[in-house]
Amino acid sequence: MQRRSLLAAMALIPVFQMAVPGAAIAAEKKVKVAATYDAMAEIAKAVGGSRVTVSTLIPPGVEPHEYSPRPGDMRGLAGADLVIKNGLGLEPWTEKALKASGNGRAKIVVASQGVTPMKIGAAIDPHLWISPSGAILEAENIAKALEAADPAGAAVYKKNLAAFTSGIKAASDTFRKAVAGSKNRTFVTGHAAFGYLCRDFGLKQVSVENVYAEGEPSARQLAELVSFCRKNHVKTVFAEELASPAVSRTLARECGAKVVPIYTMESPEDKLSFSARMSQNLKHIAESFR
Repeated sequence: MQRRSLLAAMALIPVFQMAVPGAAIAAEKKVKVAATYDAMAEIAKAVGGSRVTVSTLIPPGVEPHEYSPRPGDMRGLAGADLVIKNGLGLEPWTEKALKASGNGRAKIVVASQGVTPMKIGAAIDPHLWISPSGAILEAENIAKALEAADPAGAAVYKKNLAAFTSGIKAASDTFRKAVAGSKNRTFVTGHAAFGYLCRDFGLKQVSVENVYAEGEPSARQLAELVSFCRKNHVKTVFAEELASPAVSRTLARECGAKVVPIYTMESPEDKLSFSARMSQNLKHIAESFR
């Protein structure tokens, strides 16, 4: 009798597994991803979905331009299958840190691969992910890397990539309609992080700080910015959490403009997804042109 009961119970196992959605996926080994900072982590989560686990190397609230790895930050590298970085000179420490972690099998994925880089003076602008076309390119590169690491999940990654791309394109289309016919195509930001976004839409940014958010403007530079804002009737100055928001507030006060937050996705912001922050940025920029 006991033997029959055991056989009956064993016969029910496949039925039970089929009746529980995601049971098979949960039992599979997930791809372990170490992303350098928030934007890379958010895109990896969006594309990878339930087939990946994602850790972020740079702690929240730390400016990627100024970051140097500390031993405690590198725990996520030791067991990673993929290490995703933006590239374009933003994370020059990645290879050395991965070697120091002792992980000799992880593959480094450069999400910006294939882009034509922008330059501001002699500096390469790394902020590709802030533009809709850049975010889509980086998502495509991440999806390819995930498919190579986990061929069984290819259909999932393609589906998630399509959903991510659709959301970004919808926000982009809404923005184009909102600014169609607008004579004003210039906006003022905390630092020059929006070059690729400007390239997408034919806009111009005027910034308090340079592309690497290095230092605050001199009194003369600030006076020139105030003069520009007054002359061009600037009503909005965008401020970023990690790039001298106090200077942006000073500029806004001097020229009679309001301060509006803008997202760089370098660190978690307002508990919003990557796509939601992209949509908010485009919405607020469009409103500043009115």
